[in-house]
Formats: sequence, C-alpha cells, structure tokens
Amino acid sequence: MLNRQTKLTIMKIISMFSVVRGYNIPIIALAQYLSAIFILAPEKRALSVILDFNLFIIVLASSLTIASGYIINNFYDSKKDLINRPNKSKLDRLVSQKTKLQVYFTLNFIVFFIAFFVSWRAVLFFSVYIFLIWFYSHKIKKQPFIGNLMASFLAVLPFFAILLYYKNFYEVIFAHATFLFIIILIREMIKDLENLKGDLANGYSTIPIVYGESVSKKIIIILAISTLIPVYFLVNLYDVGYMDIYFYICLILLILFGVKLSKSNTKEEYNQLHNLLKIIIVAGVFCIILIDPSVLWNGEKLLRRI
Repeated sequence: MLNRQTKLTIMKIISMFSVVRGYNIPIIALAQYLSAIFILAPEKRALSVILDFNLFIIVLASSLTIASGYIINNFYDSKKDLINRPNKSKLDRLVSQKTKLQVYFTLNFIVFFIAFFVSWRAVLFFSVYIFLIWFYSHKIKKQPFIGNLMASFLAVLPFFAILLYYKNFYEVIFAHATFLFIIILIREMIKDLENLKGDLANGYSTIPIVYGESVSKKIIIILAISTLIPVYFLVNLYDVGYMDIYFYICLILLILFGVKLSKSNTKEEYNQLHNLLKIIIVAGVFCIILIDPSVLWNGEKLLRRI
C-alpha cells in the first residue's frame, strides 16, 4: 500500500501533467515531424529528417516552450478556471503557484540552453516565442479578437521554426498554414463562447462579452466559409496526394458545425463544437501521411532490411 506522502506526490505529478497538458504535446511534436517530412522538406529522405539532431532539438525546444506556455497561461487563468473548468482547476491547484513558476522558469532556461546547439537564430526565435506567450497570457488574452488572433498565431509558430530551419518557402506551406490558422482561430472563438461565464466574472473583454454572442457566431461562420480559400488552393493547385479526402471531409464537417452553432446556446453545446474542432485538428495531423503514403511503405521495407 502506498503511504500518504507517496500518494500526494503522485497526485502532484498528475496535476503538473494536467497543467502542462501533457496529452497535447506529443501530438504537436508528431505534427512537427510529419510536417517536416511531407510538407516542409519533402525533398529529403524521411529517415534523414527523423535522424536530424538539429530538428530533434527544435521539436524538443518547441515542446518545452509550449509546456511552459501552458503553465504561465494556467497561472494567470487560475481564478477564471475555477468557474469555467472547476474539476480540472481542482486538480491543477494541487501544485502551488510558486511551484508552477519555478517549473516555468526552469523549462524556459532549458529551452534557451539547448537552442544553442542549433544556432543563435534558434535562441533568438525561442526567446521571442517565450516572450510572446507570456505577453499574450499576461496582457493580450483579455482583449477582443486580437487575443484570438495572437493565440492562433502562437499555435502555428512552432511550425515556422522548422520552416526557417529548412528554408523551404514553398507556397503550399502557407496554404496549409492558413487553413490550420483559421481552424484554430475558430476554436479560440468557440472557447470564448464556452467560457463566457468565467470570462465575464474576471473582467475579460472577449468578443461575445463586448459585442454579444450573435456577433461572435457570425464571425465564426464567416471564418468557417473562408476555409474554402486555402482548401481550393490545396486541392486544385497543389499536390496534396490523398490528403484532399481530408479537406473534403473537413468542409462537410464545417457545414454541420455551422448548423449546430446557429442552434447552440449552452456551455455544453459549445463544448461539443469545441471537441469537433479538436477532432478536425488531430485528424489533420495523422492525415498528413496521406500526402505520400509510399513514404511509410518504403520505410517499412528499409526497417525489414535492417
């Protein structure tokens, strides 16, 4: 049987895992690797990308930066989360605010240190990234629309670290980035509707609070329709292999999303829409493989030879 101290330690580890949203970070790291193989550096062999030490450091630094970002965001949102996410907040509060800050600064120091293994440009990039996350959490998050825009920008920024590393500025990359940015922006605005009660109680000036839920819904619908632009370019002008199936399914899901949104009024209904967008984003990560499935088949043959 575990003693009380051991149980408390385990609970604190689980709490910190919840604070840094450890379930999200592996997905982001996988997305970076798949993006590097299939989108950002398609001319390179998949194995050489996977074994690239500098890329590993960039992905690791990105993961640690994102984890520290979740911590500082949790630090500033602690009161709001008591209303919006009471169960998660109860778990997160097992770790003190002081400990969260200590882990936050430790992770940032590690990022700063390991980035030197790549280049001074990597150090500069991640220093700016860390600052922007702090600035967003401390100041910008409470502002209508600019807060949503910055949150979406910060979500796609890790992929630009890899883009700058390989220096392949293909137009198709920006089409992919635009689609992802819009989907994440829609998700951020749905979160504002979902968290309306807590935001209002803590003085946040989000779009549904300042302009009303109706205006917020209209903007979201416009954004959903605007995904047609990058999807058109990706499907008709660029070679995305079998991933065009994913984009067609996304358009169908976004139509259903729009219908559901127009009828939604409760936190539970907004949460369902939020989860649908999560599915679209996570499915998109795995569907990157559809750009060129032969990479997997050739990789399997190579592993058999080894």
